[in-house]
Amino acid sequence: MSQRIDYQKQSPELFKKLIEFSLALKQCAIEQPIRDLVDIRASQINGCAFCVDMHVKEATIHGERPLRLHHVVTWRESTLFSPRERAALEWTEILTAIPAQGVPDDIYERVRSQFSEKELSDLTFQIMSINAWNRINIGFRVVPGSYDKAFGVDKSGLA
Repeated sequence: MSQRIDYQKQSPELFKKLIEFSLALKQCAIEQPIRDLVDIRASQINGCAFCVDMHVKEATIHGERPLRLHHVVTWRESTLFSPRERAALEWTEILTAIPAQGVPDDIYERVRSQFSEKELSDLTFQIMSINAWNRINIGFRVVPGSYDKAFGVDKSGLA
């Protein structure tokens, strides 16, 4: 595998803006456990090993139960998620892998029944953010765990 460029060094202003955008989401209307699930599920769909690694560690720090973390990939079959969490995961999946026909009305209505207008808007921005991070970290093959200390996820006890 060849060495890829360091996007943080090559585009520091843009990197800083993406960090600021992500940090602003910590103040959004969506609760932390759902934001963690969204980040993990989008990263699984996109195949971003760096982000799956980081967000599982973050969720662990936030107190998420290990079994629920294992069930994120099979959330439809799992009994461990609330209707609100299921709606967030469904919205994550449809916006991460947008089908050619767009978002079907039945999915929108199901998701909308669990979130206020503000919450649904904020949830969508959360999904946009993680998809941006997935794309840049996949494109430049950022190594899982390589920024654990910088992001404070070394405190998760998962190494």
